[in-house]
Amino acid sequence: MRKQIAYIVAFLLMAFSFNLSAQEKSDAEGEKAFNPKEAIFEHLLDGYGWELPFSHEHRIPLPVIVRDYKGDWQVFLSSRLGHGQQYKGFYIAQEGPNKGKVESVDDQGNRYRPLDLSITKNVLALFIAAFVCAWCVLSVARWYKRKRYKAPRKGVGAIEFLIEFIYTGVIKSTLGDKAPRFAPYLLTAFFFILLMNLLGLIVIFPGGANLTGNIAVTMVMALCTFIVVNVRGTKEYWKEIFWPDVPLWLKFPLPIMPLIEVFGIFTKPAALMVRLFANMMGGHMIILSLISLIFIFSAFGAVVVGATTVVSVLFSLFMLLIDTLVSFIQAYVFTMLSTLFISLAQVEEHHEKEKVETK
Repeated sequence: MRKQIAYIVAFLLMAFSFNLSAQEKSDAEGEKAFNPKEAIFEHLLDGYGWELPFSHEHRIPLPVIVRDYKGDWQVFLSSRLGHGQQYKGFYIAQEGPNKGKVESVDDQGNRYRPLDLSITKNVLALFIAAFVCAWCVLSVARWYKRKRYKAPRKGVGAIEFLIEFIYTGVIKSTLGDKAPRFAPYLLTAFFFILLMNLLGLIVIFPGGANLTGNIAVTMVMALCTFIVVNVRGTKEYWKEIFWPDVPLWLKFPLPIMPLIEVFGIFTKPAALMVRLFANMMGGHMIILSLISLIFIFSAFGAVVVGATTVVSVLFSLFMLLIDTLVSFIQAYVFTMLSTLFISLAQVEEHHEKEKVETK
């Protein structure tokens, strides 16, 4: 019952926040028609401030760290760039390819994009997710350090259950004796993705950042798996890529199979990247699209708005529950596929086992 109430409260906060954002934008632009695309992507994309749930005019300012064309570094809070303001020649672009990013103007009057190392909303959310991930895992270690063999309870017990579930059911069953070697990375990836997914469903600080719906974040996660797979791959693994066990005419004079195998090295992490990004981005867009229907149909009168609100609320709550399940599923799938790709790069162990069994 508590979870259902929490989901309802979270949705109402999201809807109210979305409503205020649309209302403020409408007032600022002189009753301009509601633009669902602009409103949705404003909530999904990165920013230099963290939106407050009941006001999009006031944001939590974040550090802006930029390097101008002269090589000088400037550090200041993003509040100095709010409402179209400029600070030391820097401003946030309102149009063009750098829309929403910091720009500046050189001595000749040419606009340029400075080197930007700012702590944006997504960057801060990554730090928060990493801190929460470390705190959750270390809480289990602290429990066993203090109480030895006594079974943990409540939150610590739930975290230990997840660790045991992933390690025994996915990592150890796939990698066998090599599981302890790769378990730290795989368990870290699982908990990190799960926490990023769940924090993205919370509409108030420190949640609300659409991290796994950002292709750059999922690309880095997939790149980590790519590095682990190929750096720790055995000689037999690389031999099967460049000289696979297929008929000679498929390898020479035209290296058909080697090209396919090399291509497969890059398609595997690409699949991880796109799968996680598309599923999480899609879930957020569906919920925001359902909420935006309320404002789209607001011109048709109170009866239509009332009926649309009821339908949007019910479907959005349903999608929020589905998204919670998808958050776990996507973390599980990413970990499972990463484990599978790592196991395929450890083929030498299987060959040695076959030799032992033959002897």
